[in-house]
Amino acid sequence: MVKVRVPATTANMGPGFDVLGMALNIYNYVEMWEISDGLEIIVDGEGKDSIDRGKNNIAYLIARRVFDRVGHEPSGLGIRLVNEIPTARGLGSSAAALVGAALAANVVSGGQLTEEEILGMVSEMEGHPDNAVPALVGGVTICIEDDGGLVYRKMAPPSELQAVIAIPRYELSTEKARSVLPKRVSFGDAIFNMGRVGLLVHALERGDLDLLGLAMKDRLHQPHRMPLIPGMGDVFSAALEAGAVGAALSGAGPTLIAFTAGDGDMPNIKAAMEEKFKDHEISCIIKDVRPDLQGAVVLDENGGK
Repeated sequence: MVKVRVPATTANMGPGFDVLGMALNIYNYVEMWEISDGLEIIVDGEGKDSIDRGKNNIAYLIARRVFDRVGHEPSGLGIRLVNEIPTARGLGSSAAALVGAALAANVVSGGQLTEEEILGMVSEMEGHPDNAVPALVGGVTICIEDDGGLVYRKMAPPSELQAVIAIPRYELSTEKARSVLPKRVSFGDAIFNMGRVGLLVHALERGDLDLLGLAMKDRLHQPHRMPLIPGMGDVFSAALEAGAVGAALSGAGPTLIAFTAGDGDMPNIKAAMEEKFKDHEISCIIKDVRPDLQGAVVLDENGGK
């Protein structure tokens, strides 16, 4: 049996649409082993009542791609998914499943693929790399696509950086969240975001967290997604007034994330975000999180179940 742990991720971080991401210390676990025949998929935790247990399961699909790439043909396959990351909430649950299963399948088939090859396969299947990269390598990541490949770099966030996430109790698919985005953006909005991405990277590299409130502003995607998340603007304002240094939509949402410098203001921020969502009749789960620096880790590789 091979067991892999993969962190949740928050993508975009405000202005860095499809470019910036950060790993968080909430985890999914993927276990994989060969069996005598057929396919057995077990799902525990988040998504246990909705995740496909057949050949359309994304963990199986990416494992199949790995096996096809390296010429490995198992007689049968067992997969167990133990999920702590809520599904369809903007926390990278699909990227975690894909990364974990690709890594596990690579080990099962002899470890022939490089990290870059695995990341390319996952990003192709995911459609964008901003969750997949931090899920695999951890930390804060910047990634771009160039000539059909990926170029990415990892930063270690400031040690005092922490966050509060407010997770509404309803799902929002990435497809729906992308469907409301405009096909074209203005020159002014592009410049607005370019400047803030640069400022955000500087703030994270230098530990200048007081800049986050300014640096995390966005005009490319968050304003268009606000109608999908009742109270989003009010929750941002409440978090900042309670002491957060910056706030953003996590990925495609509906989860909202507020960053702090240390944990002193966390109780007030958690209460403010929950209360403001409640004002808009949205029930949510509130968690405090930290950046994950390791990314995906193979925890067990003993060759048998």
